[in-house]
Amino acid sequence: MKLLASLFLAATALAVPAVHAQGYPNRPIRLVVPFPAGGATDIFARSLSQKMGERLGQTIVVDNKPGAGGAIGSDLAAKAAPDGYTLLLATTSTHSVGPLLSTKLPYDAVHDFTPIVHAGDAPNIMLVPNTAPARTVKEWVDYARKNPGKLNYASSGNGTIVHLTAEYFKAQADLFLVHIPYKGTALAIPDLVSGKVDVLFDSLPSGLPHVKEGRLRALGITSAKRSPLLPNLPAVSETIPGFESVTWFGFYGPKGLPADITTKVNAALNQALHDPEVKDRLARLGIEPVGGTPRQFAAMLEKDRAKWKKIVTERHITAEQ
Repeated sequence: MKLLASLFLAATALAVPAVHAQGYPNRPIRLVVPFPAGGATDIFARSLSQKMGERLGQTIVVDNKPGAGGAIGSDLAAKAAPDGYTLLLATTSTHSVGPLLSTKLPYDAVHDFTPIVHAGDAPNIMLVPNTAPARTVKEWVDYARKNPGKLNYASSGNGTIVHLTAEYFKAQADLFLVHIPYKGTALAIPDLVSGKVDVLFDSLPSGLPHVKEGRLRALGITSAKRSPLLPNLPAVSETIPGFESVTWFGFYGPKGLPADITTKVNAALNQALHDPEVKDRLARLGIEPVGGTPRQFAAMLEKDRAKWKKIVTERHITAEQ
């Protein structure tokens, strides 16, 4: 009898997760956004949350937990119960670049999370002053090679994706450019307009208005190929083969998230990303929806980390530079 009772208890324990997963979700889901309200990541989360919730049949509550470059919110999600009721919207900075620049993060970006979906990409655009003696990426590269050390580039700060994108561009094009870090690209724009700064790889939504207003010239976009958001703007890769730099957005669950819950959330997100209303909102943000499987997301992450690790190591980049 004791043996039968033990076997019954063991079978019951094994059945609990399956029953729980089948009934998921039966209460609101918290979506942790590790950045402040009003920013691109937050707007992205809110653009998806309603449609995602409709697919899952539950409310998605966006919970902003900013601080430490996204580390506070990411750590909170990593330590949550792996039951599908706490999800994380992460970015390149929290799970690719950040871990390379700091050994003090309270979470392991690879082992403490369950990848769910690669939700979207936000490319940068290569901006130069209207007075620049170049109208194409190739002309700019040729000019920079003829004037080594005489040209500079702005960034939004040491260790940011804007900084790393420019360093990646320098490495791929074999250029010598001087780095001028600012506390955000908005502060660099006036100096770029006046010609004190020679080039800036700014995000699409913040940089494009200056191009449309005629204050700056856009030479290229940093996505792997031309963006459907700006089909007439050449990709930098058309001049420098293989060049690509985007800020990705992706959904994670804590480590140990059951496979069936992961699959269910992934399906809801893929459906939401294909919704015409969501696609329109993301286009206004300068974000291209992606989607796909958890495995595809994990493969992209591995490739992305390897690329930035090479740049960070070879260029001796730190957040404190």
